[in-house]
Amino acid sequence: MRRLMNWKSIIYSISFAALLTSCKSFKSASSGSNTSTAKKSKDPRFLGDINVTPGGVKYPSTAEPKRIEKKAKVTHVKPDVALTNFDIEKADWLQLKYAIVLDATVEKLTNLSLLQNIDKWWGTRYCMGGVTDRCIDCSAFTQIMLRDVYSTDIPRTAQEQYDQSTRIELEDLEEGDLVFFHTTGGDITHVGIYLFNNKFVHAATSTGVSVSDLNDTYWKPRYRGAGRVGKQ
Repeated sequence: MRRLMNWKSIIYSISFAALLTSCKSFKSASSGSNTSTAKKSKDPRFLGDINVTPGGVKYPSTAEPKRIEKKAKVTHVKPDVALTNFDIEKADWLQLKYAIVLDATVEKLTNLSLLQNIDKWWGTRYCMGGVTDRCIDCSAFTQIMLRDVYSTDIPRTAQEQYDQSTRIELEDLEEGDLVFFHTTGGDITHVGIYLFNNKFVHAATSTGVSVSDLNDTYWKPRYRGAGRVGKQ
């Protein structure tokens, strides 16, 4: 009986020793696992392999931030005050009409008296020596127009108007200046009034009172000069 108790004591001692050994192994395994987890927590990783460090964000070579391009500076041109102050809705119908005839902008046709008188005579047929609205010749037309629009008196014939006007260069022409031509012979035989944009109004033999261009194939080779009266 005593021998049997000794064997039981020995078996209990061996079992207890084995239990202690397995507990130590489990503790070591648990301790190692915690250490590994702690180490990993000190080295966090995110999507795109982005590392977060104190003081900034470090991007991997494959995930560099996009560069923000600076937009080009836009320069705004200040509009012409004279043009912006013009209200086209308040323009006279004659300004609109003759802007088309003269190939000009409406706001530059400011002499309404001139436009009214041109329109009054527009289409009047030509006749040598005529001075009425039934028919009129070129020099009578310029004489009447300068009198009624500019309050300026000039001689009756085209040659006299040429002789008594001050010569000016083609590039110096202004509204109201006279432009002279010779259609036959060497003398001045035709005259008109310069308007704008290379255009002049006159009483032509073929079209009556109308507007022509100085660069017209008929008038350009017959041009003989320009003259100014009533202003210097």
